[in-house]
Amino acid sequence: MDTKAKLGLIAGAGMVPALVRAACNQTGRPLFIAALNGFCAPATVADAEHGWFDMTQVGRLFDALKAAGVSDVVICGAVTRPDFGKLLPDWRGARLLPRFIKAGLQGDDAVLRVVAETFEAEGFRLIGVEAVVADLLAPTGQLGAVAASEADWGNIRAGIVAARALGVEDKGQAAVAANGRAIGLEDQAGTDALLRRMVDEPAARDGVLVKCSKPGQERRVDLPTIGTSTVANAAAAGLRGIAIEAGSALIVDLGATAAAADAAGLYLIGFDNHG
Repeated sequence: MDTKAKLGLIAGAGMVPALVRAACNQTGRPLFIAALNGFCAPATVADAEHGWFDMTQVGRLFDALKAAGVSDVVICGAVTRPDFGKLLPDWRGARLLPRFIKAGLQGDDAVLRVVAETFEAEGFRLIGVEAVVADLLAPTGQLGAVAASEADWGNIRAGIVAARALGVEDKGQAAVAANGRAIGLEDQAGTDALLRRMVDEPAARDGVLVKCSKPGQERRVDLPTIGTSTVANAAAAGLRGIAIEAGSALIVDLGATAAAADAAGLYLIGFDNHG
């Protein structure tokens, strides 16, 4: 990777954009942050070259990236998919809106593919966040002090089947499984919302949260991600553990996340793509 090429960071919510900034600071890579209004934390852009943008300001965003001399682009951080029918885009966004509406009927990954194609058509090279922050990808195996039992592995396998089936439909990346079957599926509201629903679900006790990439996943945007907040929500739901796909999912600060899982008595597993 060319660490001298100026990076454009399209920054949503959460800690990952700040990790990208820290990695650029450490390597001396020049950076321009395009902070998304309503999502990006102000601290992420403090004292950095940046601009603030609405999601609909497509033309203004591209112009700013080009004026800043950006060649590579990373898109990361949580963003809620908008209601495309209610958007008021600028003229360049208006030209793209029919493609986004059509893709939105297919699912999130279809929308992300349109996003990727749009940046590339503008002359930018879209790269995955793990190309900048190398230690974000989940490793294989037991990642904390708590081991999964044989019964836990039965739940993990059931969760993998359910999460992958959900991914085939491009509807989500996560499932909760207990007693050998899936009892909760992620929707557009995301993983944290799924776990909040499980708090009032007695069947979730001793279950597992499973997250894996979708078949044909656009790997440069929106890989499955967990962190300490995921652990806290899983513990609040009474789950016994979390399992994520090694090499295809991100862990925000593996050390802190594993420590949080240990403190909560949860197992943390990175499974390979064969389940």
